[in-house]
Amino acid sequence: MKRPVSSIPTGPVEDEIGAQRRVIAAIKREITAGVHASGSRLPSTRALAAEWGLSRTTVTAAFEQLAAEGYLETRPGARARVAAGLVRTEPTPGYMPSRPAELSAYGQRLASAAPIPWNPQPFALDFRYGELAGSDFPTLAWRRALANAVAKRPSRLRYGDPRGLPELRAALQGYLWRGRGLRCEIDDILVVNGSQQGFDLCTRLLLDPGDRVVIEDPGYNLARQAFLTAGAELSPQPVDREGMQTAKLPPARLAFVTPSHQLPLGSILSAPRRQELLAWAARHGAAIIEDDYDAEYRHGVGPVPPLRSLDQTGSVIYLGTVSKTLSPTLRLGYLVLPPALHEVFARAKRMVDRHTPELEQAALAELIASGAYERHVRRIRRRNGERRAALLKALRERLGERVSITGTDAGLHVLAWINGLPQAREAELTERAASASLGLYGVSGLYDRPDDPERRAGLVIGYAALDEAQIATGIARLDGLLRELGA
Repeated sequence: MKRPVSSIPTGPVEDEIGAQRRVIAAIKREITAGVHASGSRLPSTRALAAEWGLSRTTVTAAFEQLAAEGYLETRPGARARVAAGLVRTEPTPGYMPSRPAELSAYGQRLASAAPIPWNPQPFALDFRYGELAGSDFPTLAWRRALANAVAKRPSRLRYGDPRGLPELRAALQGYLWRGRGLRCEIDDILVVNGSQQGFDLCTRLLLDPGDRVVIEDPGYNLARQAFLTAGAELSPQPVDREGMQTAKLPPARLAFVTPSHQLPLGSILSAPRRQELLAWAARHGAAIIEDDYDAEYRHGVGPVPPLRSLDQTGSVIYLGTVSKTLSPTLRLGYLVLPPALHEVFARAKRMVDRHTPELEQAALAELIASGAYERHVRRIRRRNGERRAALLKALRERLGERVSITGTDAGLHVLAWINGLPQAREAELTERAASASLGLYGVSGLYDRPDDPERRAGLVIGYAALDEAQIATGIARLDGLLRELGA
């Protein structure tokens, strides 16, 4: 009889469940390693209990679980046997499968894309864009709204409407009219798990491999990757002080724009270019995704009406989110769709994940309906205005003419062009900063052509997660790094 290769180590007393789990794991390892062949008998529960210093009850319970999972066959009065048909599955040392699992064309495109880290390195001072200060979150109001949502639980728990809770869509309808001047119907709104799911649904439903997509250059990387993974052919269009250049757009199936605050340059799509873009879409039967990612933050100027508010042909899909007002961790966003796309987007949303979690939807609906959300937005708009002022002051006093700042009128970031430092040294600057536990992020990776000898080094500086003292300290460190680099 083969003896077990595994053992149950003796040590401090553990609970019964923990001991059973260790017995189960040990016997599974022996079976998959080929120590016990299919149909062979195992030692008795009494013998194993004595060898491992456990009670027979513990070992018997483990055998019963293994029998329930199909690893063992047991019968009264006989030793347990390894179930018939089980074969060795644990690879021998040095074994490699003959070939890896084959990816689909979609999987291959995703695997070959440039990696985007999702667990960023923590820095003592981090100017990463897209992060908010935890102290700004309306904890008490959110806790109250969430508790009310739980208290109103229905008598039956069931899958919800894939379009989103009616209460939230009604609240968003009113908020979009008050806050963005956007008129829409409740049925136009589809609640999604953040902007990235919005991109994903659009690519699934509007693009085939080989279709052309017009994008801003520079622009938002995750949107670019969503389109590339769908197999689209990208047509990058330069961005200047009036936003994306629209005079010579090629025929395409889709255009992606950030017209109210271009990411990352901060420009606003001018009225003539808005008209050109809408006329282009109508002429070619193209759709436009309008990402209105941080429109709540206008500093000293009034809000810019969305492109969607000018659309007369049903070309624009408006994408909004609470990631820049409440928290990116909530994963709550929404699409405002043309009527012709209501049904198919709802079906696609149901196929992807049934629906967005409803407790969070209900809490957000209550925040908006009660006015607490807009009070919160006004408060953090003021707070982030103070952070912005501190950043601009520090840049002006510490760096002066060594930097040129753009994109300061809106949003939660500015773009600092480093005069006298070529783009080729941008990575050196950010790497030195990382070594000093300072998070700085170059703009080059947001361009279609990251390497350009004619471009200066640039930094996308987010400030919403820092206080004024941290901002001043971080810019002082940047000053020191630039002096080290001779800039």
